[in-house]
Amino acid sequence: METKRKYSVTEKKSEVISSLKDFGSKIYEQMEKGDFPSITMPSRSTQNIYYDMNLRQFILGDKSVRRSARNIRHVKPFTQLVWVARFSHELTTQRKTSTLRDVYYSAQAYEMTFKDQQESDNIITDLETVLGLSREDFNIFPEERSAVFGDLTIEYTVPGYEGKTLNLTTHPDGVLIGPALTSAEFVNTTADKIIAIEKGGLFTRFIEENVHKKFNALLVLTAGQAPRATRHFIRRLHTELNLPVYIFTDGDPWGMHIAMVIISGSANAAHLRELNTPDAKWSGVWATDIVNYKLPTDPLDEVDIKRLYELQKDPRYKEDPLWQREIKTFLKIRRKAEQEAFSRYGLTYIVDEYLPAKLEETK
Repeated sequence: METKRKYSVTEKKSEVISSLKDFGSKIYEQMEKGDFPSITMPSRSTQNIYYDMNLRQFILGDKSVRRSARNIRHVKPFTQLVWVARFSHELTTQRKTSTLRDVYYSAQAYEMTFKDQQESDNIITDLETVLGLSREDFNIFPEERSAVFGDLTIEYTVPGYEGKTLNLTTHPDGVLIGPALTSAEFVNTTADKIIAIEKGGLFTRFIEENVHKKFNALLVLTAGQAPRATRHFIRRLHTELNLPVYIFTDGDPWGMHIAMVIISGSANAAHLRELNTPDAKWSGVWATDIVNYKLPTDPLDEVDIKRLYELQKDPRYKEDPLWQREIKTFLKIRRKAEQEAFSRYGLTYIVDEYLPAKLEETK
């Protein structure tokens, strides 16, 4: 099907550059007046994070924090924040990209010190909170590890590749979901659904078994917990192409949460929007699948059990009775299973029997 071009990279970059300039201008104006520059931003404390039933994701409340150069304890993080904003402006205006790790090392060239990468990552998140934009908007990405495969033709917008097209069945291992792909425009597709897969082994098996053709699907490898760029990419596929999303994970509390983060986002990204796909479906592996399909299992350990009780109290898991049912079943059977467990019935069983049954059950 032909798609409408709703994703304007040029407009987005213009918005990002304008926001960064405004940020710098406000600081400059304060200093020009002889004032100590300060920044006020929404608080990211756990006491200020709420689950919004309408948006179906975590959001920040009304509490804010102020960071001022007048306070000696604030001088270092304030300076770090200003530098990250400057570096982000440089990346965006020059249409360059950087990884989180590269930002940490690049700071040393400017004699800007971070004690470790965690500190620089936190400052980048502060900038996101101040501006209401994501680090990916600033061209800062984590290391690529997710991939996509299927009949979707995209058109690149990155420098040197503008106007070039690529069909995502081109590479048999899938195409990495990196900056060039997440900023591309969708041209056309024959797919009518998206299947997100937690593990690389099953992703490869699905490609080998032509799942993309048999089920008219785009296959997305999340490689464990889906990176934010991948979650945003899934949302774009869903909203711009109007494709339902089905998520397949291991049958354990961690697989459940991988699916839930795609559906409802995470508390860590409560300051951002458009990273979740609320109508996506967790299609398995369910605890009840472990029972019904008599899958090979391993026992849940103490950490798994503790995690299940945490999920049981999480507001995101209370909206749909399915989640509570599966949590209770896990706690009852005290067992977990991997996606590969279906291989006990043969290499193609998961494609021939399980997948069509689950897609029908959760559509």
